[in-house]
Amino acid sequence: MEQRNWLQRLFGRFLGRRTGLTQVKVMAGYTPIFTPWGERPYEADVVRAAVDAIARNAAKLKAKHIRRVNGEVIHVKNSDIERVLSLRPNPKMSAYDLLYKLVTTLMMDNNAWAYPVWESGRLVAVYPVNCVSAELLEDSAGTLYVKFYFMEGGTATLPYSDVIHLRRHYYNNDLLGEPNSPINATLSAIHTTNEGLAQAVKTSAALRGILKFQGMLKESDIEAQRERFVKEYLTVSNSGGIAALDAKAEYIPLNTEPRMINAAQMRELRDAVFRYFGVNENIVMGNYTEDQWNAFYESTIEPLAVQMSLEFTSKLFSSREIGHGNEIVFEANRLQYASVRTKLELVQLVDRGIMTPNQLAEVFNLPPVPGGDIPIRRLDTRPVDETDDLEDLEAVEGGGDNATTETQGG
Repeated sequence: MEQRNWLQRLFGRFLGRRTGLTQVKVMAGYTPIFTPWGERPYEADVVRAAVDAIARNAAKLKAKHIRRVNGEVIHVKNSDIERVLSLRPNPKMSAYDLLYKLVTTLMMDNNAWAYPVWESGRLVAVYPVNCVSAELLEDSAGTLYVKFYFMEGGTATLPYSDVIHLRRHYYNNDLLGEPNSPINATLSAIHTTNEGLAQAVKTSAALRGILKFQGMLKESDIEAQRERFVKEYLTVSNSGGIAALDAKAEYIPLNTEPRMINAAQMRELRDAVFRYFGVNENIVMGNYTEDQWNAFYESTIEPLAVQMSLEFTSKLFSSREIGHGNEIVFEANRLQYASVRTKLELVQLVDRGIMTPNQLAEVFNLPPVPGGDIPIRRLDTRPVDETDDLEDLEAVEGGGDNATTETQGG
C-alpha cells in the first residue's frame, strides 16, 4: 500500500493502463523491452568495487546551468533547475545520491531512468525510476512512451520526452542499451573459484583416512569403533593432534590436495571485470597517480558527464530555451586531483586572468576570499589590439630614442 501511494504521488495520472499504444518496431528486430541484469551480479564483490569506484567519482560532478550568448558562456545564477540538480533533487536524496544511483543503475543495467517533476512550469524535483522492467511503446501518431513495471505490481506509462534516459553499450537496439551478458561467464568463473577456495580450506583442515581392523568384525562393531575414533581423536579437545591405536586397528591416511586456481589466474579474472567497467585496481583502491586519474576521468567519467549534460539539457529545456543557448553541464574540478607540484604551477595563471583567485583556492581546497571571483591580470600585459598603449609601454621600458634625446638635451 505504501508503494502504491508513493507511485500515485509521483506519477499521478500516468499510473495504470493507457489504451491505443503498441510496441515500438525497431529496425534491428530487437524487442524494445528493458530488464535488469539477472543473477544478482551486484552481490559479487569485484563488480560492486568496480561500479562503486565509477559511481562515487561521477557523483562528484556538479550540475551547472549555463547560457551561450554570442560566443560567450554565461553562468545563469539563481536558476531553479541548477538549484534542484546541485543541492536536493528530491526530499529523499542529495545531488550526490541521485548521481550515484543513476550511474550505478547505468553500469549494472546499461539503462537508467529519471523522472523530473514540474509545478507551475518550475522544476521542483528529479526522481530516479526504480523499475523491474520497462517497455517502449508508441501511439498512432508515432509518439514514444515508456511503460515502467514496478516490483509491487504497479505500472506507469509516461511520454518518453518527459523521462531522462541514460544508455550504455548502445548498439543493436534502437532505443535501449545492450545487456551485460558478455561478463556473465567471467563472473561465474569467479563465483566457482571462490566456492572452491572455501571448500579447499575446509578440506585441508580435516583429517581424512581409512581405519583398518584386523580380523572379521560385525557391521555394528566397525561402526562403534569408527565413532569412538572420531570422538576421541577428531575433535577440538584433542589439542595434541596425536591418535593412539592398538594392534587390532590400523589408520591409513588419505592425502588429498585440492586443486586451486593460482594468484595470477585469479587476478586475470578480476582484471577482466575491471576492464569491462573501465577501471583498474589503482582507481578502485584510491591509490592512483595524477596521470592515472586523468586517464580514468577522460575514458570513464567524462563520457558520463557528456551524456548526462546532453540528456538533461534535452529533457529539462524546451526547444525555444535550447535555441536561446540554455544548457545543463556536469563539471568536475579535475585540478583538485593534481599533484601539489602541478597545483603550485597553476599560481602563475591567476595574474594572467586565466583563473580567478577563488578558482585557485578551490584547487587547494581552501575557502573563497572576498572579491576572489573577479579575474586579475598583470599590468605589463595588454590585449593585442591595444597597439598604441603597448608601443608607449615598450618605449618607456626599453629606453627609446625619444627618451635618450631628452636626457642628452638636458
